[in-house]
Amino acid sequence: MSSDVQSEKPKSPPAGGPAPVVDVEQAEAALVEHYPRLVRLAYLVLPPGLGRNRRVLTAHALTQRALPRGRKAGQPVAVPSQRSGARPHDAGYAYVRLQVLRGALDAGLPLKRLAWPKRAQFPPLLPQVRGLQLFPRSGGAEELALDQRLAALSADARAAYVLRGLESLDDTGVRATLTAAGCEDPDAAVAEADEVEARQALLASPEFDPCSLQARPTDLMRRRQHMKAAGVAVAAAVVCGALLGMPGDGWGPDGAAAPPYARNPAGQAALDPDRLTTVPAGAWKRSARADFSSWPARGGLTKDKALLRRALAVWARPGNTVQVSATPGTASGAPPGPAQLLYAGEVDSARVVLLYDGLRIVRYAEPKEGTGGAALDFARVDGATGADAGAVVVNRTDGNIRYLTAPWVTSASVGDLLKPAGPPLDLKRDKDGVTASFAGPPASGRCTSWSALRLREADGAVRVSTDLGELTPARLTAGRPAAPREAAPGDWAKTACSLSSVRSSGVRSVNSWQYARQALPEAGGVAQWSCARAETWRGRGSRTLAQFQTAGSAAGAVAAKAEDSLACGARDAKVLAGVLWKSQAGNWYLLGAGSKNVTSVTATGGARAEGNLLAVRTERGTQARLTGTLTDGSKVTTLR
Repeated sequence: MSSDVQSEKPKSPPAGGPAPVVDVEQAEAALVEHYPRLVRLAYLVLPPGLGRNRRVLTAHALTQRALPRGRKAGQPVAVPSQRSGARPHDAGYAYVRLQVLRGALDAGLPLKRLAWPKRAQFPPLLPQVRGLQLFPRSGGAEELALDQRLAALSADARAAYVLRGLESLDDTGVRATLTAAGCEDPDAAVAEADEVEARQALLASPEFDPCSLQARPTDLMRRRQHMKAAGVAVAAAVVCGALLGMPGDGWGPDGAAAPPYARNPAGQAALDPDRLTTVPAGAWKRSARADFSSWPARGGLTKDKALLRRALAVWARPGNTVQVSATPGTASGAPPGPAQLLYAGEVDSARVVLLYDGLRIVRYAEPKEGTGGAALDFARVDGATGADAGAVVVNRTDGNIRYLTAPWVTSASVGDLLKPAGPPLDLKRDKDGVTASFAGPPASGRCTSWSALRLREADGAVRVSTDLGELTPARLTAGRPAAPREAAPGDWAKTACSLSSVRSSGVRSVNSWQYARQALPEAGGVAQWSCARAETWRGRGSRTLAQFQTAGSAAGAVAAKAEDSLACGARDAKVLAGVLWKSQAGNWYLLGAGSKNVTSVTATGGARAEGNLLAVRTERGTQARLTGTLTDGSKVTTLR
């Protein structure tokens, strides 16, 4: 819970904290980067009785099946400890390595009559090589002796030896990895591996490299006989299929479903550029809703049928060369029917088309010369109101952004949230409402500025938003969660840099709320406690940060954070956080602050204070937990 506000360096998570969660993109990156190493690990652990050709194919199959299923977040995985000087591994690599190890151990299990067999116990379906046998290049006498010695070990002991030698894990890491892989007695496996002389350098030999292979033909006469038998079987299957397809009780149509080759009228209409919905200019003034459905079709290429046809075709079936991205929780499938055209025109060095299907904004971009390198981006905008439907990214190049603004926007400017006293810079817009290019917030590195888009609407309201890597900017507000207001220049001066933690997570809006002020001990001035809550378009995945800000600091210190919590939100505005603070005299204090509905704060150890503020002397590095009592008698703990 505690946080040292005088240190600007990020702290590592405490030992024993939650293991990192691996998603499919992180696991895929680790698998691609370390593929030869993972295949070698599988080959060494697999039982030698399979034969060298099947061991090679099985090692590749196990590695290629190591990714998490689906595209959602995977399971938590711990990164085992390693010997000093070993190559560090991230959570993605630890996850795929564990999956490969599990499969290799399963492949050595005997088939049991009453037990359902595991997939790894059968020959791999893929990859397959017809007519050839593949095996690693032969090594010397030392490699052959080591291979024979490993073959005499049990599968668990062989895995322990390989993890220690190839992966440089210490005994604690080996035991933890074997336990996670399903080994019943990792201590016995490590002890058995100790009986083999440590020859780890030989594990990197070409003798054990299933990615550098030799090829030899299989039995040619037996292969010819198999081909003849396969031909007879195919002919018999064709005859039987024709007989079963005859009228009667055989195979027939799937009930009322149309044949597979039938064309869906709505799907065909979605690919016809002449069916695109276009809203005339000025329609937003008469519309009952100020959202994307009232945006007119703008741009110099709205009549370019060839461009629109390509955009719709790529949306329906993007090719392998198309760069496709989607905000979290956004479907990237084909349009359900004719979409609405928002924009089609040339921006910088690209032709850009913006489409809206009632739930998503879709951006198609291709180079001015040719169609190679096309990109397709999806973003959820369901339920967008006038405040959320003010702008869409039309182009992003080298950190610079251009927006297409809503038809009800009368002027646009950009300001620096970290310098609220500075005047905003006016943004010129062309006749279609596309802004001039301006530098977006920093994607990484030092945070010395944070640009925010300010849009003045026809009714005089000024909306403030910022780019967080999505097609639509995130709206910035301030004040009590139940009734937030449009952000003023000073509301985000000390908390803007924390917005980098919610980039590319499908954020719809972020609210900053100063929920408490506290007089610091020893006349240390007055501190402010605030929380920033990021809401997403999909509803789930909200993130909340509590920050502690002293009068002389340029930025606040993160005191606590949480994901998918109701704290600091419109449904449940209560919040409690704490930090360790050092006075000018060098004394350490435990400080805590809750929202106004907190009537008392208690710390582990017995310290208690009436009201929503706590300040007690303590020692540096103290780990304490705060608990608050609410006006109705219920309890609230620190944000986490």
